[in-house]
Amino acid sequence: MKRKIVIIDEEKCTGCGDCIPKCHEGALQIIDGKARLVAEKYCDGLGDCLGSCSFDAIRVEEREVSEDYDEEAVRKRLESMGKKYRPKVRQRDSRTHNHMGGGCPSAVAREITRNEETSHSSEEIKENSELRNWPVQISLVAPQAPYFNDAHLLIAADCVPFSYAGFHRRFLKDKVLLIGCPKLDDAQFYMEKFTEIFKRNSIKKITLVHMEVPCCFGMEQIVNSALEKSGKTIPLEKAVVSIEGKIL
Repeated sequence: MKRKIVIIDEEKCTGCGDCIPKCHEGALQIIDGKARLVAEKYCDGLGDCLGSCSFDAIRVEEREVSEDYDEEAVRKRLESMGKKYRPKVRQRDSRTHNHMGGGCPSAVAREITRNEETSHSSEEIKENSELRNWPVQISLVAPQAPYFNDAHLLIAADCVPFSYAGFHRRFLKDKVLLIGCPKLDDAQFYMEKFTEIFKRNSIKKITLVHMEVPCCFGMEQIVNSALEKSGKTIPLEKAVVSIEGKIL
């Protein structure tokens, strides 16, 4: 059969192990100093581990395999490892990862340098992008990305930039951005990712912006839980945006 599955480039892999906890199926393991796929049946091919690798050693590839993904086998494996199996919301994950291609360039961490004197023609809208990091999706970002050091972190529900017209100017300027949806994505995964980011880096401040809809307030709970679990005391500022695009 042919399906998407994780491939590890052993030459690029340093054996750091950052990808291991990001595989919620327990499909990856450090063996002989390298990350390896334990069995094809444990890999769902969605690529949650991609954003954790700073060396671009992991990719998702569609190829012939001998085993299909076995959810029951994953459940048993996680139980044997003392971990709890958490079913995923796969609709969103599959849309995210189906278009990643080979080495997933969308998940490679890089800093963006902006020229303050950037000129615009008279036909252009005179608004500069304030985005200074990539990737921005919580599920893709690597906790050890260099732009987190001494950063003012902006955590935004992913509907906010579309609702609030002044998002770049009011919120994003001089900040490192992370976006996601607490309703459609795995809240536990978000909490674990934030906890690791807070622990690994010297975050100066956090600004949290989300929509007024009830499900969006879940992001506040996620961030507060991650702060508590990390043991860090980081100033946290919150803002709520209405569907009409007003700050409440």
